[in-house]
Amino acid sequence: MTQLRTTLVQCDLHWEDPETNCRRLEEQLGDLDSADTDLIVLPEMFATGFTMNSREMAQPMPSSSVVAWLRDQARQRRCVVTGSVAIEEGGRYFNRLIWATPDGELVHYDKRHLFRMAGEHERYAMGDRRVIVELNGFRILLSVCYDLRFPVWLRQQPSASAPFEYDALLCVANWPAPRRHPWRVLLQARAIENLCAVIGVNRVGEDARGLGYAGDSMLLDARGEALIDGGNGETMLATATLDRDELETFRQRFPAWQDADGFSLMDTPDVTGDLS
Repeated sequence: MTQLRTTLVQCDLHWEDPETNCRRLEEQLGDLDSADTDLIVLPEMFATGFTMNSREMAQPMPSSSVVAWLRDQARQRRCVVTGSVAIEEGGRYFNRLIWATPDGELVHYDKRHLFRMAGEHERYAMGDRRVIVELNGFRILLSVCYDLRFPVWLRQQPSASAPFEYDALLCVANWPAPRRHPWRVLLQARAIENLCAVIGVNRVGEDARGLGYAGDSMLLDARGEALIDGGNGETMLATATLDRDELETFRQRFPAWQDADGFSLMDTPDVTGDLS
């Protein structure tokens, strides 16, 4: 397959209330299933909002009710469902993006860049690996919110045999309205510089701290042009189709990748705070 029907879920979230959030999301999704979409993307920490109460709100990975809900939604709707969740594993806490497939498989990516301005680095552990998943012929690099500001971490890492490591970048977020301009610009920049599609999903509404979120969820092609633009402040459920053949045609017609600078990622120390 060369097409990927992608659904962006831009929604308000109830603070630290997984049961209510899952129920409301299920209502918003309605009867959406594989007849309509291949991939449903939910915001960062869709079950709780961007909580720093990791010890109280994080659920153990093997028995997480939220992860079980994601898996059930993927099975029932016969499509991939993804979003990030506060998870406890091995005595550590992670802002973990879960990729749930219709056959029950779970893949996860732990957020690498922790938002220190909110103290996230003191409440969650840093992820240590990039994760690429595949769906309908698209290789998709997973990321979460603040990761978007770090282009080296998200940069294509071509090999001698393959100039492109991935075809789409997926980023889920709780990105506040006062910084909506950087969110929009960075989504477009990541698409343009990596010659890839970008899937960015952000929440709307206001959290318990009075911080507002504008949404601005976007589905972008490799030119940085919007197939979906969620705009400011409205709940949205929107689907558009990415075409792999169109992407490859553009990459061949505009082969900027042939002039890219070689580089390698270096290991960095874990700079998280005391998570015991």
